[in-house]
Amino acid sequence: MKKIDDIIVTGHKSPDTDSICSAIAYANLKNTINGGGYRAMRAGDINKETEYVLNRFGVECPELIEDVRTRVCDIELKKVSGVSGEISIKEAYLKMKKEEAVTLAITNNDGYLEGLISIGDIASSDMDVYDNTIVSKANTSFKNIVDTLDGKVVAGNVEGNFSSGKVFIGANTPDMMDEYLSEGDLVILGNRFESQYFAIEKGVRCIVLGSSSTVSPIIKRRAEEKGCIIISSPYDTFTIARLIDQSMPVKYFMSTKDLLTFSIDDFTNDVKETMAKNRHRYFPVLDENGKYIGQISKRSFLDTDKKKVILVDHNERNQAVNGIEFADILEIIDHHRLGNIETINPIFFRNQPLGCTATIVYKMYNENNVKIEPHIAGLLCSAILSDTLMFRSPTCTADDKEAAEKLAEIAGVDVQAHAEEMFKAGSDLASKTPEEIFYTDYKKFNASNMSFGVGQITSMNSSDLESIKPEISKFMDELLAQGGMDMLIFMLTNIIDESTTLVFKGARAKEVIQAATNAISTDGESVFAPGMVSRKKQLIPQVLAALQQ
Repeated sequence: MKKIDDIIVTGHKSPDTDSICSAIAYANLKNTINGGGYRAMRAGDINKETEYVLNRFGVECPELIEDVRTRVCDIELKKVSGVSGEISIKEAYLKMKKEEAVTLAITNNDGYLEGLISIGDIASSDMDVYDNTIVSKANTSFKNIVDTLDGKVVAGNVEGNFSSGKVFIGANTPDMMDEYLSEGDLVILGNRFESQYFAIEKGVRCIVLGSSSTVSPIIKRRAEEKGCIIISSPYDTFTIARLIDQSMPVKYFMSTKDLLTFSIDDFTNDVKETMAKNRHRYFPVLDENGKYIGQISKRSFLDTDKKKVILVDHNERNQAVNGIEFADILEIIDHHRLGNIETINPIFFRNQPLGCTATIVYKMYNENNVKIEPHIAGLLCSAILSDTLMFRSPTCTADDKEAAEKLAEIAGVDVQAHAEEMFKAGSDLASKTPEEIFYTDYKKFNASNMSFGVGQITSMNSSDLESIKPEISKFMDELLAQGGMDMLIFMLTNIIDESTTLVFKGARAKEVIQAATNAISTDGESVFAPGMVSRKKQLIPQVLAALQQ
């Protein structure tokens, strides 16, 4: 079975500092324990706070992965190189036979696909009945004729093409040939001086001699003077007549219309569905620049493995990277409520009621006796400070605080100073658009036949939060109008005051928020919630309870 990638360790689609840092640290732990094979990736754009943390500890931002479905690039391609449209039918057949291929891609000098020819097309070219002008209609090169007949050039220049005239077998005397032979024809002759000379004088374009016949100096000289090419082939007249059609270029027979091609970025489940509706056996694959690189068939998918994924900091399907239902989930490391992700096989699932996933990862380093390097310690410490709002969140436990303080020692940072710098970097709201602010930390939920989204932004400056409220409200109206969501909630959280202003939109949003917070809205779209800082512990459970009622 083909190994398509390292095991992906990733957080949710709106990654916060915990999601990113826990993925990096956990991938590092797994690589240390298992000797490699794990790669941290991100399912969305990072925020300014996380960007600051990664730069502070000299860690590269994980690569973005937007979908974990397998793509064409993840499966084994049949590497049959493209061929020029000028090669002969015979050469194409020999290449197919050598490479055990049933289809050849015809490409130009730059590697772009021009057409396809199958073994069936070649068989048809040999079996179909054509008139004796087909070789010239195909604009066959003289080089192809020489190669196909295993010939030797006796006279003339073979640069150029046989582009007019017919193919004629000169079995008769010159007198009888005069009735059929015309200027520009190709004539197959034996070792007869008078027939050769007559054909040259008649103005034929090419003479093919069978049985490795030779010509006299007179014939050779006259052929050169008249611009006639003479080719000597080891085959007899019958075989030459049969083979000469195989010298025609493949471009004359190739398919060029409605070619079914796939890109290396196409998802394999989409490709299989398309293939099922098509009778062809092999299909060309194009790279990101549209150039031909190989072929796939229905059999290519038999041994294709799913991408293997470890999820951290979430276990809700609508928060997970796109295509998660087509991936093989191996583990989940999380600190949230149990969600709705389903797996085919039993998995390792570690879920603890702590303030941060990074705290769980820290514990796993200690349980496996793996030394925590300073940069990893810095990431884990930052994640804990971020998720617990520097220990202010009601989700914060004694384990979180102890872990953060020990990690700060390893990383060589002061908890208070580092947290302030980190929050300051993430609170630069003036330079962000309402959309960027809204999706900084946004999660979707489904409950009681309702789909709703909850976003949150934190700041140490109450005036900054108040100034962005109108624009956020307007953006939420626009987003709700697009459909797909029944309710939207946004938390404007003041870290210093430990309070949140909730902005809400949707048909039942007002009654749900009122039931969840016991606060009365004065403007019909927002409430002030003192003491509320945690989405996970203080808002979502109450919203879910209100929806059930």
